[in-house]
Amino acid sequence: MALDPQLLEILACPEDKGPLLYFEDEGALYNPRLKRRYAVRDDIPIMLIDEAEAVDDVEHQRLMAKAESQGIKPTFEA
Repeated sequence: MALDPQLLEILACPEDKGPLLYFEDEGALYNPRLKRRYAVRDDIPIMLIDEAEAVDDVEHQRLMAKAESQGIKPTFEA
């Protein structure tokens, strides 16, 4: 099950307050500015800075390419 579109419109990174990319098939929200991935477990976004996963450059490039090829847009316009 995907996250509610209304929820996605207001979700922001808890650290820099910027928009996120939602990868539904990977169960993750991604902040490309800080290279941090937030898990979505049981349709609940885990938006705790301490639980975010740091992403290396290779994974960052993969996620950005995937977002571009699949038309994944930020949760909101900054």
